Amino acid sequence: MNNLLQHITLEPGAPVEASVIWFHGLGADGNDFVPIVPQMALPKTLPVRFIFPHAPVIPVTINGGYPMPAWFDITALTPELKIDEKGLAAAIKAAHDLIRAEINKGIAPARIILAGFSQGGAIALSAALTYPDALAGVIALSTFIPATQLAHINNHRPPIYMAHGNRDDLVPMPLGEQTYHLLKKQGFDVSWNVYAMGHEVCKDEIDSISQWLQESLVTVQTQ
Repeated sequence: MNNLLQHITLEPGAPVEASVIWFHGLGADGNDFVPIVPQMALPKTLPVRFIFPHAPVIPVTINGGYPMPAWFDITALTPELKIDEKGLAAAIKAAHDLIRAEINKGIAPARIILAGFSQGGAIALSAALTYPDALAGVIALSTFIPATQLAHINNHRPPIYMAHGNRDDLVPMPLGEQTYHLLKKQGFDVSWNVYAMGHEVCKDEIDSISQWLQESLVTVQTQ
């Protein structure tokens, strides 16, 4: 797949048993969450490949039309989530292409986790829940799911880890809570975690993500 998004890849020191594709937030790039990998301190018995794609640079309406890395345009960050549906669809397709690339490398869908922060979390949720095969899970941080994607969810129900800061002034926590309740209503197993922070990640959250990721992959492996 020569048309894959540009990305950073971190390979484990042993043959890969699982992959995590991690989508950054608005205005960042794939480097943003690279430092989180050593902080998670995953055991050597669980060799995971991490892929950190870079979003394309596009004008973003809520930032005055200034061009920046973004997965899709947002015209208003409100409960109605006024977003660019065409751009969202393109980003989901690009995410699906990254999943297929991992499958082509020999990683089963049930050994692939999508993760994302803020706008990247919206892509992780949307892409995982609309992919035709069941993935291992989703890590959705300080984020939301566009309501339009609920109509396209497939029958599979991968586990979801959600976390949000109770002082988040960029993606207000009620948007995350709304997503949590919508997904629970759809029958998903969602872990909802709140931290005393703003639009960021913290050490306790990283430790919790590491534990959830390990449990999810070990559970899948032993089924």
